[in-house]
This record gives sequence, C-alpha cells and structure tokens, in this order.
Amino acid sequence: MKDACHDDNAYRLIFEPPTTDTYMRLRREAGMNPRSAAGAALGLPKSLFAVQVVHVGENEGEHESETVGMGRVVGDGGCFYQVVDIAVQPAHQGRGLGKRIMGEIRAYILREAPENAFVSLLADGEAHRLYAQFDFKPTNAVGMAWYPQPSND
Repeated sequence: MKDACHDDNAYRLIFEPPTTDTYMRLRREAGMNPRSAAGAALGLPKSLFAVQVVHVGENEGEHESETVGMGRVVGDGGCFYQVVDIAVQPAHQGRGLGKRIMGEIRAYILREAPENAFVSLLADGEAHRLYAQFDFKPTNAVGMAWYPQPSND
C-alpha cells in the first residue's frame, strides 16, 4: 500500500491565508518563533498573497484534510514585497512542498510586482538553499529586528 504522504496527488493548494489556529500550529510544528494570536488575526487577512498546502488523506475510508504547509507575501504591493511564513510540517518535509510553495510565490511576484520591486526574505538555518533555487541571493545588508513590548509604566 502506498503511503499517502508520499503521493503527490495527496496534496492540493489553497490560495488564501490560513486560519489563525492553523497558522499558529504550523509555525510551532515547523520550529518557528511564535507569534501572538492577536497579531496573526490582524495580519493574516492583510497578506498580499498566501498559499497553503493541504494533505488529503484517508482514515478508515473517510477523507480527512490538514494544512501541512504555508507561505505568504506581505508588503505595500508596489515597491516592497517580503516573503514570510514558509513552513512545512516536519512529517511532510522532503517531498518538494517548500518548492511548490515558493514556485507559487515566485509566479505571483512575477505576475504582480512592478519592475524593480524589492523582494526580500529572511532565511533561517539551511532554508537559504531552497530560496537560492528561486534566484534569491544574500545581500550585503545587515538584517535587524525589533520586537516591541508593551510598556510597564
């Protein structure tokens, strides 16, 4: 019997942001830094583009589906685009799902972004190997971040 996780036909793409619960779950399962549920609820609907990978499996003759991967593009829709939240559940990694997500994101950007738009991302760990396949290159810029915290005054 063929393992459904290894069957390309067991995956379908959905072009909308995940729910807040799905987003939080996938980030956690993929080992990514957590985000607040309140922030996710505000930000997800503002995505310029989003894609989810849904695994459709069978359990005792019933079809069940679960979102096992995601990716988004955020930005101003003109000058700046940032690729974010590329995540694939560990049990489904190594099957080209990250490439499918990035392929859809690349197609969106080529279709929608004006000439000379700045498209960026931050690559954690070995993810830079995936992004290099889609023509992303290291920059000379120093990546910086700020995580604002509420004042305790």
